[in-house]
Amino acid sequence: MTNQSKIQSQSLLKTLLVGYLNQLQTHPLRTKAITSGLLSGLQEYVAQELSGTSRQRKGKGRADHIGNYAGLDEKVVKMALYGFFISGPLNHVMFETLNRAFKGRTGAGAKLLQIVVSQIIITPIQNTVYLVAMAIIAGMNKSGQIYASVKRSILPILTMSWIVSPIAIGFAQKFLPPQLWVPFFNCVGFIFGVMANTKAKRAQSQNKEERDSNK
Repeated sequence: MTNQSKIQSQSLLKTLLVGYLNQLQTHPLRTKAITSGLLSGLQEYVAQELSGTSRQRKGKGRADHIGNYAGLDEKVVKMALYGFFISGPLNHVMFETLNRAFKGRTGAGAKLLQIVVSQIIITPIQNTVYLVAMAIIAGMNKSGQIYASVKRSILPILTMSWIVSPIAIGFAQKFLPPQLWVPFFNCVGFIFGVMANTKAKRAQSQNKEERDSNK
């Protein structure tokens, strides 16, 4: 890539980032909902590709295919809707409330307390809602099935969250201006979500293969 191409690419990225930050400032809820919807759908698509479940479905007959909308897998569409209508608005409300509670408090103790409150209140709510949505999207429609699925997965995903999230928050507090926190946490959340989703899909696929082999 030539120097001119690099400059043009950097200029385009800067323009897009400035435009996105302006939308966050003027229409925060709408912007976060759209962002969450797009990233949630993309996260499901990437997790399917990494786990191999997309290839498994493509190899099945048309009659028992999971379904699609305009060429998109049904789960990808449902995850995008979950991100737009549930995850984005919920995260917006929770973190806006947290930020208001700690507004103007910049000391080290306040920053540490903000991380602790986020981890013991916001993170469990986020992960529980996510796991419930994943269970419903996977086809579970009985409360007992959903509860069992959440109970089985909540501790591993919380443990991973409690490792990754404080590091990300501490990094943002130390090195990033507040206006860049949302894009930064979106990127971290996307990577974390792909990892968790891929792991869950591989485990489900392995369990299914074991059940089939025992028949």
